[in-house]
Parts: sequence; C-alpha cells; structure tokens
Amino acid sequence: MAHVAKWKFKEVEELKNLLTNKPVIGIVEIGGIPAPQIQKMRTNLQNIAELRSSKNSLIIRAFDEAEKKVKGISNLKEYMTGQTAILATDINPFKIFNKIKTTRTNAPAKGGEIVSSDIEVKAGTTPFKPGPIVGDLQKAGIPAAIQEGKVVIKKDKIVVPAGEKIPKDVAQMLTRLEIFPIEIGMSIHGIFEQGNIYKPDILDIDMDEFLLNIQKASSNAFNLAIETSWINKNTIEPLLNKAYRNAFSLAIDRGIINKKTIKHLISKAHSSMISLASKSKDGLDEDLKNMMT
Repeated sequence: MAHVAKWKFKEVEELKNLLTNKPVIGIVEIGGIPAPQIQKMRTNLQNIAELRSSKNSLIIRAFDEAEKKVKGISNLKEYMTGQTAILATDINPFKIFNKIKTTRTNAPAKGGEIVSSDIEVKAGTTPFKPGPIVGDLQKAGIPAAIQEGKVVIKKDKIVVPAGEKIPKDVAQMLTRLEIFPIEIGMSIHGIFEQGNIYKPDILDIDMDEFLLNIQKASSNAFNLAIETSWINKNTIEPLLNKAYRNAFSLAIDRGIINKKTIKHLISKAHSSMISLASKSKDGLDEDLKNMMT
C-alpha cells in the first residue's frame, strides 16, 4: 500500500468540513491569476465568503467524503476545470456570483491569448509623437497616420476577432495604447445550494433589472387584482376605498340623501340653480343677481 502523507488526510478533512458547514458552495477556477490579485480578491470577499484552494485530487476526495453528509454536493466535481478553488458562503448563489464578477479586472495582453470578444481599436488621436511608432502600429494592423503633427488612428478597426489568438506584436501595441483586453479573475463554473446546482448561464443576471422586473410584475398583479376585485390582505383596503368612492358617486348622481351626501347635493343643486338662472336674467330677484356677479 502506497504511503499517503498525513497532511493530505488533514487537508481533505478541512475541505470536507468547509463543504458541509456552509449552505452555498461554489467551484471556482483561479488558474492564471497572479498571487497579488488572488490576495486582493480574498480581501474583497472577507466576511462574506471563504475561498480555499487546494490540489484538485484532494478537492475531489473531499467532495466524495462530503457526499455522505450533504446529498448531491459531489456533483460539483463535474464542473472542475483547471486550477480549482472552493467558495463557501451563506449568501445566495445569485448575489455571490454577482459579487465575484465585480472582483474581475482587466490586464494587458502578452500575446497568444484567445479572446472571447472582438478587440477593437477606436479612431482618434494617440498620445504618441510622430516617428517610427506609425510604422509599428501599421504592422500590427492598426490604420495609423500623421495628421497635423499628431499620430492618429484613422478609423475604427477590429484587430483581433473573437475566438482568435492575440499576436504578440498586436499585444504590444495594445498595451502602448493602454488597451487592456484580458479579463482576469475568478470564474465560477457551478454553485450548489439545497441539492441544486446553478450554472453561470443561470446566475449571470442583471440584479437591478431583475428587481425592477419583479417590482413591475408586482405592480401589474396588484392593478389586475384591483380591477377584478380579487380580495386578499393587500387589496382589501384599496377595494373598500374604491367601493366607497363608487357608492358615493352613485348616490350623488341619483340624488340619494344621507349625512354624507347632503352637503354635496345641496352644493350641486345650488350650482345648477345658478347655471339655470344665468340663462334667463329677467325676473330674477336681487339675491340671485348678487350670486351671479
């Protein structure tokens, strides 16, 4: 039997405890992120989540052990790619995913990276002085020229289409133009909560827009309930107010006298009398004439 270092048993045990002591567990890829950025990301997550990296083989073993206590959690193994870390938190999956997105930053390209979206250089004046830089830009496929003593980019140009590698000479020019196309940061591949696994395509939503839609749906539902006289604890008071206003308007329209309508009916009768008198001023007494002036 091969000897297994004691530290590995201890590591698996600590990872298992992390997996079973928090309700929300995420699988995060951290490969290619420089150590200073990793440390900064840990600081940003302080007090809301714990980020724990380890060897993938030990994380897989910890998932197998955690499965004995938390059913379904070992399915997260299927989402492990590259250098993996465990994210453990009490925050719901959508909020923690959004928080992780905010920790991502842009970095200069070195060349050889495959881009997920077009890299475009915009037309306009550059900070460079006229000289060999114009030829360097042109070699990199950037339409540069000298105009009025300044180096300018003549038109917008996609220098690297999505899905292609960044050439080294293009990467150097992008850096000199202060265009940093490489996004570095943690990538969440899956989050487990209460037996369910949420993937990025589900988690990646605009929270502000989502909440706005919820508020709009709530408002529409409330208006529909009022319109159809659907009685519940939220609509009963507005419906009673609506019924009172309708009953009052009907009573005024039909001339029904009670303590609530008498004042308004007298005022209505008075206004009608003045309106009628104004159409025939002959034979009016002085009081009516004074009311009309």
